[in-house]
This record gives sequence, C-alpha cells and structure tokens, in this order.
Amino acid sequence: MYEKHLKKGKKFLFVGTKRQAAGVIAQEAERCGAYYINQRWLGGILTNWFTIRTRVERLKELESKEESGYLDKLPKKETALLKKELEKLRKNLNGIKDMKRLPDLVLIIDQKRESTAIQECMTLGIPIISILDSNCNPDVTDIPIPGNDDAIRSIKLIVGKIADSICEGKGGKIQTEDIEEAEIA
Repeated sequence: MYEKHLKKGKKFLFVGTKRQAAGVIAQEAERCGAYYINQRWLGGILTNWFTIRTRVERLKELESKEESGYLDKLPKKETALLKKELEKLRKNLNGIKDMKRLPDLVLIIDQKRESTAIQECMTLGIPIISILDSNCNPDVTDIPIPGNDDAIRSIKLIVGKIADSICEGKGGKIQTEDIEEAEIA
C-alpha cells in the first residue's frame, strides 16, 4: 500500500511521543530511513518549518563543534551551557535533523496525544496514517489502522510492518533481525 508513495521518492514522518512508542518509533524509522519525532511535538514543526529549520541548523552547528573538539577548548561554564543546549536540541530534533522539506505522509501513534501534529497535517494537507484506539475519531485520519495505541507489542507490530513496507518500496531488503524491546523508563 505504501510502496507506491516510496517509488515516487516520498518521505515519511513517524510520530509517537508516549513512553511505550518512543523507542519503537526511533528504531523503526531509522531502519527504514524515515524521519521521526519521539519525544515532544513542538508546536509548528510542520506549519512553521522554516523557523524549526533554523533550530536544526543550530543542532548541526553544535554537533560539528563538539566533533572538532572546539567545545572542550572553551571555559567550563560556556561548555556546560552549550552542551546543555545541544542535548535539548538532540532530544527534540534529532529525528528530523536530515529532513530537507515537509514529509509526504505522517504516521501517528496516539491520535488524542498528538492532536497538534494532526492539526498541522490537516492544515498543510499532509495525509495521515494513524493507529486508532476505541477513543479516536476516524474522520481526521486518511488511512486508519485499528489497534491498541497503548500496548508496546501492538505498536511494534504495526510500525514494524509499515517500516517493512517502506523498505520494500525503496527496493531494499527487509531486515529480519528481531527488534529489541523498547525500554520503559
């Protein structure tokens, strides 16, 4: 179903910020080359993309300074502040660091929790694939997937199958390795 979008070079964004979904979202998105948000949806990630892009550029700048050893040459206080900023940016924007343009499709795990993400997608006309629990509205989703959005196994199964489809659509092979259980912190 998703292969036709990938053959056209379409990009996916996986969104799942609840604890049960965060690890699975990051693993599967990285495995299939999709972008992801797994910590906190910052308002305006899609509707205010150009401003968010400046924060992503700042993240890349700080990472290059860290790799070159520049941060270690600064005074301790300044180094601590820059490393704190770097960690905050990594936490929130690491999954979209390489995203050059808006995604073509968005996979959302918990419709109730990610209402801001859904509103932004609807505003921009980006199709939404969503796991729908019994408390969700199927009318705001383009491709509804009935399932339990609270159970790790359910999330892992559905997101894993979508990631497999993305890998197949890109012409790659599916990795058959077992995916480690996402840690619940």
